[in-house]
Amino acid sequence: MSHLHQPGRRRALAVLGALPLLAAGCGFQLRGARPLPFDTIYLGMYEYSELAAAIRRQIRAGSTTRVVARQEDAAVRLEVLADAKEKSILALNTQGRVREYQLRQRFSFRLVDKNGQEVIAPNEILLRRDLAFDDSQVLAKEQEEILLYRDMQTDLVQQLMRRLSSARMPDAPPKP
Repeated sequence: MSHLHQPGRRRALAVLGALPLLAAGCGFQLRGARPLPFDTIYLGMYEYSELAAAIRRQIRAGSTTRVVARQEDAAVRLEVLADAKEKSILALNTQGRVREYQLRQRFSFRLVDKNGQEVIAPNEILLRRDLAFDDSQVLAKEQEEILLYRDMQTDLVQQLMRRLSSARMPDAPPKP
């Protein structure tokens, strides 16, 4: 007797098959590609930075928008006003040694169109992660710090993409 002919097995398969339909019916939607409201974008940042590469990858993967190399060829320009990573002491132990750090990444930007009109006013994304520290495990904690900053960068790119996708392009000025 085949395992598909068992009544309990068929019922379980039917329930599993119906789950996507139930999820879709309640408005649930997987976080996926978000179309950007412009055809081309120029990234006003060091082109070989990890962050610029991550933003380019996300734009290519999630939209039909092209990242262009020349500012003049872009419908909009992403202007980076600040991009800073900070590390501060959060707590000390009884001997006065660091017990916990807080890692921060602050990213400020604005988006302007080719006429210089602001599409997105100056905006800031601030991310924080806490890092427990043990000076007997310095190498492991350095690796953990690198991973936390990488995670923060991924989060930053996702937040940036959400903000770019919600941009409202200004109406084109009337032609004389």
